[in-house]
Amino acid sequence: MKPRKLSQADIAKKLLREARVASLGTLMPNGTPFVSLVGVATAHDGSPLLLISGLAVHTKNALRDNRVSLMVDERGHGNPLANGRLSLTGTLAVTTDEEDIRRYQARQPDARVYASIHDFAYYKLTVDGGHVVGGFGRIFDVTPADVLTKIDDSQKFVKAEVDFVAHLNDDHADTCRLYATKLLGAKDGEWKCVGCDPDGLDLQLGRTGLRLVFPRKVRTPGALRKVLKELADQARAA
Repeated sequence: MKPRKLSQADIAKKLLREARVASLGTLMPNGTPFVSLVGVATAHDGSPLLLISGLAVHTKNALRDNRVSLMVDERGHGNPLANGRLSLTGTLAVTTDEEDIRRYQARQPDARVYASIHDFAYYKLTVDGGHVVGGFGRIFDVTPADVLTKIDDSQKFVKAEVDFVAHLNDDHADTCRLYATKLLGAKDGEWKCVGCDPDGLDLQLGRTGLRLVFPRKVRTPGALRKVLKELADQARAA
């Protein structure tokens, strides 16, 4: 099975799903832009998730005017200006959805500590649009449909995610390692799966996230098992 060429939408999704840190742009009371650094994760559909303090300037700004921007980039790969980055615009609102919280905590090691502090809350970004700089000559705009993953036709898949991720990490940790090192060119280590969705698998080592893009969209647990076996065979052959 040959890996397919990534589309513009794939590139945008990969940048967002791999990100663990982002730059958040909010508006001060006088309209002056204010930029800060925040931890980021993604909901099932790819919507960005944040955990931020009510005492922070960016939170006070967002509560007053929820129009924000968010930028993620490929960190730690040489010249940062030559690396891919994705800028999103949208509106920010508190989320108490248990799945949003679980997925954020799976990707951010310190999340439970911060969440135990009373003034911290989880927020979700509703994406209005975006812009990708994928390197020299690879610049394009993206719509919400490009960045987000349609999940309304994949509910069985979504409900099975928790058990599937646990099974993969408990019984197939070596396969996660192969995915990261053989298919994605990552350094060796104890890579683990922190989530999956119809478009791909999220792997993590420490605070580094990687995205394994599926060769085709999967909508059921059975289809997921088949695709992952194909990818595992490809990794072993490599």
